[in-house]
Amino acid sequence: MTELDAYSQIVTRVARTVGPHVAALAVRSRRGEGAGSAVVVGDDGLMLTNAHVVAGVTRGRAAFADGSESDFAVVGADPLSDLAVVRADTTTVAGVTLGDADALQVGQLVVAVGNPLGLSGTVTAGVVSALGRSLPARSGTASRLIEDVIQTDAALNPGNSGGALADSAGRVVGINTAVAGVGVGLAVPINATTRRIIAALRQDGRVRRAYLGLVTAPFPLPEALAARAKAARGLRVVEVVAGSPAQQAGVRTGDVLLDAGRAPVRDAQGLQKLLFTEAIGQPLPLTVFRNGAMVDVVALPTELV
Repeated sequence: MTELDAYSQIVTRVARTVGPHVAALAVRSRRGEGAGSAVVVGDDGLMLTNAHVVAGVTRGRAAFADGSESDFAVVGADPLSDLAVVRADTTTVAGVTLGDADALQVGQLVVAVGNPLGLSGTVTAGVVSALGRSLPARSGTASRLIEDVIQTDAALNPGNSGGALADSAGRVVGINTAVAGVGVGLAVPINATTRRIIAALRQDGRVRRAYLGLVTAPFPLPEALAARAKAARGLRVVEVVAGSPAQQAGVRTGDVLLDAGRAPVRDAQGLQKLLFTEAIGQPLPLTVFRNGAMVDVVALPTELV
């Protein structure tokens, strides 16, 4: 068997495994008609797609790979992660197996499966080009970075937004969300954080988040500081929003955030993991490095609106 044969067999197997679980979505809003893809994640017709695919609508029409069709309702959408949960009124399509994007490695084979306009599905293959990318997202006046976005060179065809990005075992590790340029595709990862978002959308139709008011950037710690902090990286504070909980707690621009909730903070996702419903109105200890010294402060996050 040649290497090409082995590669083709993997892609074919993944397409055969994941394809039946990917639906085409058609919506109509004030902006006109729109289309995208969705991944069936529950045996009750629950599907996962991009928030931008169903923006401005509460219902739409889904077409499945087996030829069946159904109306669907939007259960909840979260523009700040570009994820939405919708449910088909009637379908016999079972849920796909979800994986863990945190286990991905650069160079790993991935397969993008979409169902644009109900054209029996499209399949493209490539590799993970980069991990840890950030994608700006906005909802009203609130803005946020979608962290740990997966970058792949698997081509994303028009209408593939909301489709599946799967690993070689046929596990869905991401939801395709955007084309960033020629040969560059991005996907929202399926990991512990997004699973919490999905669960909140299923239960409440929205995601409640705590708000600190910090803009940060990754910062490699000098060797001596890394030894003291017991971490190789922290977050440099680029901006502190005026009047925010972080400013009221005494955090300053130029500080290096080392610890939040008494645990090391190595990246923005680590901080954002702490800022869900249970953190609203609860004291959050922070440790920052400032002028050669570690400074402890306590912030009181408010609800992001």
